[in-house]
Amino acid sequence: MTQPEATPAPAPIDRLLRFYEQNERAVDIAFFAGGFLFDVFTLSRVDAWVAIAQQVVYLVAAAAILVHIFFDEGKPARQLDTMFAVKRWYFEYRAAAVHFLLGALLSVYTLFFFKSSSLLVSFAFLLFLVLVLVVNESKRFKRLGLPFKFALLSVCLLSFSAIVVPVVIGSIGMIVFLLSMLVGSVPVALIYRRIRIHAPERSLQASRQIFVPFGLVLIAFLTLYLFRLIPPVPLSIPFMGVYHGVERTEAGYRLTYEPSWRFWRRGDQHFEAQPGDRIYVFFRIFSPARFSDQVTMRWYWRPEDGRWSLQDAIPIAIVGGREQGFRGYGFKSNYQPGDWKVEVETTDGREIGRIHFAVESVPEGPRVFATSVQ
Repeated sequence: MTQPEATPAPAPIDRLLRFYEQNERAVDIAFFAGGFLFDVFTLSRVDAWVAIAQQVVYLVAAAAILVHIFFDEGKPARQLDTMFAVKRWYFEYRAAAVHFLLGALLSVYTLFFFKSSSLLVSFAFLLFLVLVLVVNESKRFKRLGLPFKFALLSVCLLSFSAIVVPVVIGSIGMIVFLLSMLVGSVPVALIYRRIRIHAPERSLQASRQIFVPFGLVLIAFLTLYLFRLIPPVPLSIPFMGVYHGVERTEAGYRLTYEPSWRFWRRGDQHFEAQPGDRIYVFFRIFSPARFSDQVTMRWYWRPEDGRWSLQDAIPIAIVGGREQGFRGYGFKSNYQPGDWKVEVETTDGREIGRIHFAVESVPEGPRVFATSVQ
């Protein structure tokens, strides 16, 4: 009697493919989240020229592939079987390559803008970028045509220029932002010129598929900037706290505060003020090398059941280049009990960071201080 042949065990790669097919959505989400977290911990400085060069390569590659796809529309399907392996691979995976390139860029820009913003102020813009990033990973949207893909490319181009132009110039402001939008428009103008030269009969199609999406994204950027919702990249505040004293020493700035079990607080965010005390707010602000500009510390006070009222505005000149960021502080000698907040803003009124704290008047008495060095 003939024994049936044993079915060979599936190879590891086959088991992986089968697992992916059975859990495709969960695996996609896991890889998306993992890739985003990887970017969080490996993201380089905003002014790192190697990272900027990599972004340029990604942008050029994505734009070149999309323009090639544009010129291919309406042509007979290519016979992939007759092509060399590299060429066949390109035509099979060029759409996936575009989404990979744009996804990597969108992830980087979302993180850069997130680090340079006060979440409450820039929530709308960050939500816009996160939605664009998620949409780029969605299979349903991956099947959309060229207008959507060129819209994603437009977001990347304008984000890149909004970040890099201030780094090159060494300052920020409305004029610099408008210049960055102009720089971001140059690649699209070059694409239009190429289409006009090589396929003038498709100019109308190019307007619908390329220039209208770009124009809508440009209007969105300008509108968000007008309402001060675009974070002030390349500036960011990695550290900010409230203290009883700030003293500059050879080792750095010595910060004096009353220790508390509330370990998540930055210094004396519940400030118990004895007669003669000053309230110090210390911050570190990152700015690129060769960056020279000015920020403003705005002090606001709110009594019980009242509204925020501006108490003081202190201009502070900043100079970039230090790895841990430019260190600065301000203080108040005249203040009232109640809720306080200090906002650090750019010269064009965009918020970089803020801190809230409460002030309580207490009678004079003994107390113990701790120190840290920044």
